[in-house]
Amino acid sequence: MVKVWVRKAIVLGASVPFLPHVLELTYVQNTGAAFSFLAGSDLTWLLAIVSLIATMVIALALRKDFFPGPWGRLSLSLLLAGAAGNLIDRAALGYVTDMFKTVFIDFPVFNVADICVVCGGVLMIVYVLFFYDKDKDAEAPAPDAPEDSHDQP
Repeated sequence: MVKVWVRKAIVLGASVPFLPHVLELTYVQNTGAAFSFLAGSDLTWLLAIVSLIATMVIALALRKDFFPGPWGRLSLSLLLAGAAGNLIDRAALGYVTDMFKTVFIDFPVFNVADICVVCGGVLMIVYVLFFYDKDKDAEAPAPDAPEDSHDQP
C-alpha cells in the first residue's frame, strides 16, 4: 500500500518530510537488490528469479512448520513478506519502489519489504541461536515410559 501511494503521490526522485530530522519519503525506482545493492546492473530478471525461489522456499518452510516456535514462524513470515513484496514490484514494474530515506545518516533509500527482510533475518538468527533447540525439543514426542514390572502377572 505504501509503495502504491508513493508512486501516485510523489514525483520520481522527489522527497517529502515524514519524520523531522529522521526520515523523508523519497520516491526511488530500484533495479538492484536491497538497499540499492547492484542498482543499475540490469540484473532485475535474476533478482526476480532469486526472489521467486526464496518466496517458494520460505512458504514451504512455513507450511512444513520448519521452525516450530512462534518466533521462528514470525521470522519466516517477515522474510516471506519482504521477498514477496519486492517480487511483486519486480514482476509487475521491472523495479522495486523504495521510499524511506534517512536524514540523520547517509544510507540508501529502502522500503517496507527491506525492513521485513532485515527484521526477519535478525529475528531468525536470534531464534536459531537461542530458541530453536528448546522449541524443537518441546515439539518432539515424549519417549515411551518404561513399563512397570509390578503391573504384570
